[in-house]
Amino acid sequence: MLSRAVSIEGFRVRLLTRFPALALVLAAGSAQVTTSQYDNARTGANLHETVLTPRNVNAASFGKVFTLPVDGDIYAQPLYFPQVPIPGKGLHNVLVVATEHDSVYAFDADGGSTEPLWHTSFLKSGVTTLTTGDVACPFVTPEIGITSTPVIDGATGTIYVLARTKESSGLLGTQYVQRLHALAITTGVEKFGGPVEIQASVPGRGAGSSNGQVKFNALRDNPRAALLLTHGGVYLSFASFCDVAPYHGWVMAYDAGTLKQRGVFNVSPDAEEGGIWLGDTGPAADEQGNIYVPTGNGKFDAPAGRDYGDSVLKLRLGPSSLDLADFFTPFNQRELNAEDNDIGSGGPVLLPDHLLVVAGKGGTIYLLDRDHLGKFNIGDDRHAVQTIRFRGEYYFGAPAYWNGHVFSLSSNDWPRDLLLDHRRLTLRAMAGGPRYIDPGATPTVSANGVKDGVLWILASKGWRSPDQPAVLHAYDASDITKQLYTSDENRARDQAGRCLRFAIPTVVNGRVYVGAKREVDVYGLLKD
Repeated sequence: MLSRAVSIEGFRVRLLTRFPALALVLAAGSAQVTTSQYDNARTGANLHETVLTPRNVNAASFGKVFTLPVDGDIYAQPLYFPQVPIPGKGLHNVLVVATEHDSVYAFDADGGSTEPLWHTSFLKSGVTTLTTGDVACPFVTPEIGITSTPVIDGATGTIYVLARTKESSGLLGTQYVQRLHALAITTGVEKFGGPVEIQASVPGRGAGSSNGQVKFNALRDNPRAALLLTHGGVYLSFASFCDVAPYHGWVMAYDAGTLKQRGVFNVSPDAEEGGIWLGDTGPAADEQGNIYVPTGNGKFDAPAGRDYGDSVLKLRLGPSSLDLADFFTPFNQRELNAEDNDIGSGGPVLLPDHLLVVAGKGGTIYLLDRDHLGKFNIGDDRHAVQTIRFRGEYYFGAPAYWNGHVFSLSSNDWPRDLLLDHRRLTLRAMAGGPRYIDPGATPTVSANGVKDGVLWILASKGWRSPDQPAVLHAYDASDITKQLYTSDENRARDQAGRCLRFAIPTVVNGRVYVGAKREVDVYGLLKD
């Protein structure tokens, strides 16, 4: 019976390797992480975790099991796709890792080897990453290449990656370029005639405009937010580094099959700024394909004008353009702008009952109706479903949602569990222990449907201390006053690599993947 089983498995591997599309179809029913925060609603919840539970996530049975070395720092959230047929290497559960050294790796997610299954670099002679000096900002150092979390199209086996490069080209001198790449998940080879260079312009008289046009600036317009894939379109969004002018907030849509640009939206065509930051989280999309993005500091002059600083935008892709369908702007937008308390520092999360939750640097959590965002109201925010003042300083990243609970964490605060009931949020519990200092963190949840929820938080110990190790925390998601695990408990065994700002752990198939400086630390159940 054993030899027959081996023979059947060998036939299956050969069959799926020969017909990779079949393997990807079969993988569609398995646990996978193809986008930032697990889904387009950006809930931050993996509902298909059957291995890790509140009963076995503890220092006695859970810890760091191996480390994967890479060539650069990892700000992008690692992605996971199961049962990928790698030519000449059989089927593998694949971990996709993108680095600031302009590399994309595919690793065996189960730890079969620390050597990659494949590795693609976008660097070559005359092509390098950008430096901290190029962008005049110390937040990502020492080099800038791939910051945004890629996105995977499981149906076609394609990884979409947005990469930045610095290129020497003879008479033209130094050029700064951004490109959208489409890579085969089986090999890392470019697909669909890619890559394509990111270029755009819109009519306007805003910062950096010329002859009535505002053009995309590949040096100043920086991508930080994750890529989004919905309804056949790949969406990119841009802010800046350190508010170094001139820059604008941009959202661009590209066809997932041809890489042709399908639509462009500029947040501030007649002004400046309005960046889409989101603290490494991503724009959200509903089932109809509407896109939701909060914007940063900048002028707001709608409806008389068309500049949307400090607002939540609902965008819709038309036949040939990306159009504004609705928006929400806090009543005190002018004050938020003046004090650098932009709403766009945090990412949106779509909730049940057509709701959306988002928070920024101004100390307020906004619960909004996605069908009627409310636009702008003079004097108060009654056009919001609910507003809640939070106790921390700033909000970077996004909350997580699971089973009626919104898990929230701002900088210099403790994790909070807000119960969603009848379109209202109320504080249910708050975790104890030390506060999470600046910049806070984006929580994530693993659960088996509505049971066995674990709340995971990766603490970076403050971006001003880059040599500190990242610390992984786990709480019982049904009662966050119960901390289950921290990687500080057994530092000799479990200590992670040096921390990076805004990094989000990936929890899937019994493992927790933590991106750090030049390595991925992998946690799971320990062997007896």
